[in-house]
Amino acid sequence: MNAKAPLYSRSPRRQVGPGLVPLPKTAAESGEAAGGVAAAPPAEPATPVTRVARLRATSRRFQGPLWGLAGAALAVVVSTALVKAPRVITQEDIDAAVRESIEREPLPSQAARAYDAVAPSLVRVVGLMNDEDTGDSAPEKKAMDRSLGTGVVIVANGTILTNLHVVWGAKKIRVRFHNGEESEATMVGAMPENDLAVLKALTPPAELEPATMRSTGDLKPGDHVIAAGFPFGIGPSVSYGVVSGLKREFRSPEGEKTLTNLIQFDAAANPGNSGGPLVTMDGAVVGIVTAILNPNEQRTFVGIGFAVPIENAAAAAGLPPF
Repeated sequence: MNAKAPLYSRSPRRQVGPGLVPLPKTAAESGEAAGGVAAAPPAEPATPVTRVARLRATSRRFQGPLWGLAGAALAVVVSTALVKAPRVITQEDIDAAVRESIEREPLPSQAARAYDAVAPSLVRVVGLMNDEDTGDSAPEKKAMDRSLGTGVVIVANGTILTNLHVVWGAKKIRVRFHNGEESEATMVGAMPENDLAVLKALTPPAELEPATMRSTGDLKPGDHVIAAGFPFGIGPSVSYGVVSGLKREFRSPEGEKTLTNLIQFDAAANPGNSGGPLVTMDGAVVGIVTAILNPNEQRTFVGIGFAVPIENAAAAAGLPPF
């Protein structure tokens, strides 16, 4: 009897472990179907689409715009980190800045500011005592025959306040303004009881700045003042002091007259300051310097000067009261 040739299956042999029963082969595994035709391999089961997969697909689709958005977001974050919150300015910062500014450019003193305010209104007044004196530069002996004093412009048309004793008896009166221009002047008013005279320049400068006048109603002892003028013809000069008292009385050395309701001050004044303005720190004229107390015959300042209140001076010029 002929032995049959062994048949071998083309499918891999299943390993059967201990205690396991081999399953019957399916048609797909045997590679044969009914009728001897090989069956098609079974379709693979569909893989479920997860959220992560969808996100990956979307990111691949919009890769360019997403990179642009990411760059913009990064720029915002970086700029926000670099911009610091504004620093709060404290009072100490302000004080330090003020100190630094003052050290770099020191402010002018109050006296300097007061002088700057009144300087354009200052006038040098010369009373010429003889007809031969023209008022020009002259030998010293002729200069001694002149009466030197100060005036202050109170009206832009060339109206000037000064002391009566500066121009009393003068044959001619010459005035020199802040800009250097000179003019003859005439006396148009007087108040002898207050030693005041009102002058009018015949040819005043085209642009003349009158002084600012202020009431003495709030003036107090201790207030700072300056006296501006031409002491001994030198100037314009300025001295600084305080109001020493109010409502003072002064009798002239000759005893000819007594002045009342005067402002006493200690800013240096000498012959030639007569008729000049007494000025407060705001640049306003509160008085007209009229006298100094001389306990001796040297005619030098000993610390006591007197000024006529500007209310009286304004009345002498016919100006309305304050």
